[in-house]
Amino acid sequence: MKPTIKDVAKLANVSISTVSRVMNAPETVVETKRTRVTEAIETLGYRPNSLARGLISRKTGTLGVIIPDIRNSYYADLIRGMEDASKKLGYNLIICNTDSDKNRLISYLNNFYEKQIDGILLTSEPVYPDYYNELKRLKMPLVLVSTHSLEYELPSVKINDEQAAYDAVSYLISSGHKEIGMIGFDLSDSIAGLTRYQGFVRALREYNLEAVKKNIVYIHDWAENGEEAAQKLFQLAPELTAVFAASDELAIGLLSYLHENGISVPERVSVIGFDNIRLSRFTIPKLTTVAQPKYEMGVRSVEKLHRIISGEKDPILREYLPHEVVVRDSVKRR
Repeated sequence: MKPTIKDVAKLANVSISTVSRVMNAPETVVETKRTRVTEAIETLGYRPNSLARGLISRKTGTLGVIIPDIRNSYYADLIRGMEDASKKLGYNLIICNTDSDKNRLISYLNNFYEKQIDGILLTSEPVYPDYYNELKRLKMPLVLVSTHSLEYELPSVKINDEQAAYDAVSYLISSGHKEIGMIGFDLSDSIAGLTRYQGFVRALREYNLEAVKKNIVYIHDWAENGEEAAQKLFQLAPELTAVFAASDELAIGLLSYLHENGISVPERVSVIGFDNIRLSRFTIPKLTTVAQPKYEMGVRSVEKLHRIISGEKDPILREYLPHEVVVRDSVKRR
């Protein structure tokens, strides 16, 4: 039978609470008792149950990660950064996929509370009032990742999406393109939809190209096919010479549509994406895109959450990491 904390206490001739203190706050136990408990643990081969330790220390060494779509390759590097930082700081991760479903998200929040998770990393989702009310009720440490909230005082780590989109479209314009289109997310998406649209429009306005801002097709779900959006866009504006896609997955769908319709890239149409997912290096042609520091965002979000859990104050509430335009082969100067 697996040894219990009671067995350790009996062999060491101390109370159960003393064994607990040796495991969680050894400096509070006199050396003679501490030695007896340590020897008893080694003799019995006792391994403390993490939940039992959590009930005593009020910490389980576990962080909950909420993502909206586990199929989206954007999250691979983000989660890898979280995992590496968590291992370094002594945490384990529990990853939950919501499929952008409100009820599932709130259910996960309550599950985290019941399991005494130390803190939550909420990715990509806007913070609606009902989400915020639930978070406030549960009183659990939280960091927003690849999203933020201007309405609520919640710590976050992301890039400046509006500026990044502006830089992408400015690169197309500086490459000589004037007939530019966009495949974007619905404007109700305040994280990747509205902000990236605003960057698109700002670049057109500053270069006196506002007449082409009508050349845009929206998708209403992250899982929608970029090929279908591309077809709609070129039916709307067949004269386009360049397209800004609000994600690399959309850009890859666009490349597929152009190839299947005999439209050469970048000779006839240039394409720029957003995210710099791993696949963007292997498309034909290789995709020019906006690089988000996804791994670094994952690391920084865990470090930020750890400080909050430890009772330390982080000096930056809404933290923005740098982005860059990665130039490859899918944009041609005219």
